[in-house]
Amino acid sequence: MNGLAGFFRSLNRNKAILLMVLPGALWFLIFSYIPMAGAVIAFKEYRVSRHGFIDSVISSAWVGLDNFKFLFSTNDAWIITRNTLLYNVVFIVIGLVAAVAMAIVLSEIASKRMSKLYQTGMFMPYFLSWVIVGYFAFSFLSLDKGLLNQALRGIGLDPVNWYSDPTYWPFILVFISLWKAIGYNSVVYLASILGIDRSLYEAAMIDGANKWQQIKNITIPMLTPLMTILTLLAIGKIFYADFGLFYQVPRDSGALYSVTNVIDTYVYRGLKTTGEFGMVTAAGLYQSLVGFILVITSNWIVGRVNKDNTLF
Repeated sequence: MNGLAGFFRSLNRNKAILLMVLPGALWFLIFSYIPMAGAVIAFKEYRVSRHGFIDSVISSAWVGLDNFKFLFSTNDAWIITRNTLLYNVVFIVIGLVAAVAMAIVLSEIASKRMSKLYQTGMFMPYFLSWVIVGYFAFSFLSLDKGLLNQALRGIGLDPVNWYSDPTYWPFILVFISLWKAIGYNSVVYLASILGIDRSLYEAAMIDGANKWQQIKNITIPMLTPLMTILTLLAIGKIFYADFGLFYQVPRDSGALYSVTNVIDTYVYRGLKTTGEFGMVTAAGLYQSLVGFILVITSNWIVGRVNKDNTLF
């Protein structure tokens, strides 16, 4: 009884904080935890019933792991897994380096007004939808009217059919992703840099350290905890691709599927074309399980590194 009374006293004492957390907790409960029950569809031959979704799930026949067998027996499983994983690894590595470098450059600008101007200009792409970004890319890459092809014609070269040649798209997608996200990511690191005690830099200058030595021995070590946390969070989503980037920017061109098809677009196209809910749910469950394993593993590795300063 005392324990229950203490629980309610604790609720009353922390009610302001709990009310602040409530919207986020409800969001995760409604959109993340309750839908987990739908994962059972991955093990069923889902057929729509006129009596509603729950009756459809219950009445659908169990097929065990057949949906997973069908998924992994095709070449699609290898392609979407490879693309999703490799793109995200590149996004994490290049995005981290570029964001930290840009934050350091912005922090070194003497004029605060110009620094704010640059920050605003870099931040703007982050707010653009992928539909708009896709049309921007099309204005450059269009076969007939694209700026790049007009430039190629101007110097006597043949135009490139960008939306039919997958050779260039890994570089195009990495560039567009970096262009859109670098402003937001650099602001996060810039805020951390501005919070570093300036007396550390003053002491380093007194000791004769140049700017690079200050960055190497003060700025980067102070940013390491934040870099570790954000990288760990990114690894947890390494099997989740940005749907808009891989669907809107290549304009759903079938000729580019070998380098633009990822798990998210595969699931969407599967629902759109075949309507096989069981198979696409199996792909989504596979995506979630691998992401869960990766974030747990990376968290364990980071814990080992922080505890022992070594992996061995």
